Amino acid sequence: MTTSAGRSQTPDLKPVLPGFEHINRYWDRMHHAHAAKILPGEYYVTTQNEEIVTVLGSCVSACIRDRIFGIGGMNHFMLPMTTPNSSDAWKNINISAATRYGNYAMEHLINDILSHGGARKNLEVKLFGGGKVLAQMTDVGSRNIAFVREYVEVENLDVTAEDLGDIYPRKVMYNPLTGKVKMKKLRSLHNNTIIERETKYMHQLEDEPVESEIDLF
Repeated sequence: MTTSAGRSQTPDLKPVLPGFEHINRYWDRMHHAHAAKILPGEYYVTTQNEEIVTVLGSCVSACIRDRIFGIGGMNHFMLPMTTPNSSDAWKNINISAATRYGNYAMEHLINDILSHGGARKNLEVKLFGGGKVLAQMTDVGSRNIAFVREYVEVENLDVTAEDLGDIYPRKVMYNPLTGKVKMKKLRSLHNNTIIERETKYMHQLEDEPVESEIDLF
């Protein structure tokens, strides 16, 4: 938006969908787009042309949208739910956990997309994260990867892209309207920063990008 004096002005943020008022939204000057930043245990669904941004260590994010109508969102979960080994075990559990758990995060993200006009047959999924960011930590990332891969297989969801595993944290930017994802791998961070980020949901991971270009999915 431009004023009568010719000065650039930040476009107004449109209202969020009900239930997402707590999500931090802002104008990203670098990418000239509105953005919503989600933290571990959060998810966000939108019908607008905006980015959803998060930073992942051992956590996993699923980017899911209706490819026809452009309604979609992203989650960010830390732990797969501990369930019996049945392939559809999460369907038979009375879920009382927060969205830091994978089964809860996936179900709520998908249900909110469908409740705002998406159709299950149109859903496409892109998966990111699950890095082993600290050698001395339990490899939560690999368990998250195993969980989310089993989940999408059992639910017969169409996975069109993924970047999982390795040793790097990742910054992910997702636009559900277009389906495009920009992902940048980050250098390893100080141990305390990662622990606080992924176990206490306090600090945002910040570091210089790896020298490779941004990956597009």
